[in-house]
Amino acid sequence: MYEIIRSNRKTVAIQISGNGEVIVRAPLRMSKAEIMKFVDSKADWIARHQEAIRNRPQISGDVFSETELRQLVADAKEDIPRRVAKFAPLIGVTYGRIAIRSQKTRWGSCSGKGNLNFNCLLMLCPEDVRDYVAVHELCHLKEMNHSARFWAEVKKILPDYAARKKWLEVNGREFIGRLP
Repeated sequence: MYEIIRSNRKTVAIQISGNGEVIVRAPLRMSKAEIMKFVDSKADWIARHQEAIRNRPQISGDVFSETELRQLVADAKEDIPRRVAKFAPLIGVTYGRIAIRSQKTRWGSCSGKGNLNFNCLLMLCPEDVRDYVAVHELCHLKEMNHSARFWAEVKKILPDYAARKKWLEVNGREFIGRLP
């Protein structure tokens, strides 16, 4: 069973929520049969991700208080724009506004209009990981996907990006698990 969310998008995508529910994001004009065929083709991928969610260890630690989250947002509003401003000229891009949020599913995102969003929990990560997320989102201004060309752009700036990415994958869940 899965939820379908239709929007004005060009591609279909599958998201597994934190509790293992499947969410399918589909273009407005895509038929239900096409959506079902796509989901069926991704059955193994869905099963692997749902199994990982079922088997993940429970996060210990208190839920962040509103005061703690406000402080993380304030700190990120100081720190992240400086990182973005440092790397944008090296990548050769310009960007729109920068927003800081507390998000449960993303460390950063980039809109088609060039606006950048970052998770305030990045302030709990090492500086080199914050640099990685800033570079990652800025590179999306050149390549709005995760193609080989995209990763080549990231690697031009951060040759060791894979280690930074891995740190976030391994350790980041601990922080996100403490969001209210």
